[in-house]
Amino acid sequence: MCGRFTLFAPGDVLARMFGVDEAPSLAPRYNIAPSQPVAAARVSPDGSGRELTLLRWGLVPSWAKDPSASAPMINARAETVSEKPSFRSAFRRRRCLVPADGFYEWKRTEGRKQPHYIRFRDGRPFAIASLWERWEAPDGSVLESCALITTAANDAVSPIHDRMPVILAPKDYDLWLDPAVEAKEALMPLLLSFPADGMTAFTVRFPVNNPKVDTPACIEPMAGMQ
Repeated sequence: MCGRFTLFAPGDVLARMFGVDEAPSLAPRYNIAPSQPVAAARVSPDGSGRELTLLRWGLVPSWAKDPSASAPMINARAETVSEKPSFRSAFRRRRCLVPADGFYEWKRTEGRKQPHYIRFRDGRPFAIASLWERWEAPDGSVLESCALITTAANDAVSPIHDRMPVILAPKDYDLWLDPAVEAKEALMPLLLSFPADGMTAFTVRFPVNNPKVDTPACIEPMAGMQ
């Protein structure tokens, strides 16, 4: 599961990363939580080109009667994403990339869950393979939402948790974002654990457990624990 992540890379970095002309103005975020807006790169629904937009984290299928009637689907498992009714249509036609600088996982230690922060060793942002969906209310209002895809944890993450987000290499962005590619045979090989050697994980302080806490202190390593 991936239930919190960070994004503080500036907009111009994200624009270059995804090959878009401009990025929305984004405040640095150190504790992004479900139901909040997240940045996502996708091919524009009108087919005019690639864009970086904001989507609500927690996918609502287009056929849902009421988006508030059930818990939001924040993650989709790579092993079943192409078949599960809530995700299979989006997997074929509405894929996106959610940028992040790192993500959090929790490990039970001495009767409580200890938060850990996982990122690339060089600190660069990365892209999480994700899906987006469009839900339209009877009054015509529209909700666009997304879910992050997870897979088995690599050796950097597995001591903390058995799942991690699917991180795509830049060479795979075009394939993943191309709505003309619908065959799961072309897409499923991308949904693997990212190599562990370029990643690092360390414990952070407990205030990150509160989604209202959103400061750089969230990612500061605990003394002697990096």
